[in-house]
Amino acid sequence: MHEQSKWATDKLTALRLGRRLVAEVSASRPDRRAFVDITPDRDPRDAQAAREGWVRGAGSRNFRLEHWEYDASRIDGFDYDIGAVLVRAASAAGESALEGVITLWGLRPDCFGYAWESDDPR
Repeated sequence: MHEQSKWATDKLTALRLGRRLVAEVSASRPDRRAFVDITPDRDPRDAQAAREGWVRGAGSRNFRLEHWEYDASRIDGFDYDIGAVLVRAASAAGESALEGVITLWGLRPDCFGYAWESDDPR
């Protein structure tokens, strides 16, 4: 992503720190719920930083995107994965490619929030 990134500073920082972001998206049926998550790749340097008690920031991470759909009645339970369907997945080599994938999927950076603020069961 370039200087005029469409990402809010806090969300871009979260991605660079290796934090997962989530967007709730339309599901195929009313009894389903669907989410797209962005998971930054982590490497041994991240593990070393964690052992030392800090979080490594990196402006050059790769990302994994997954679009999952769940049975809405199971979303809060232990068995949320029963009936779950991986709709699509993609990898993005860097922030520019990430922006390209989410645009291709019809999403915008402002659709994404912190995983802990979502109902995404993963």
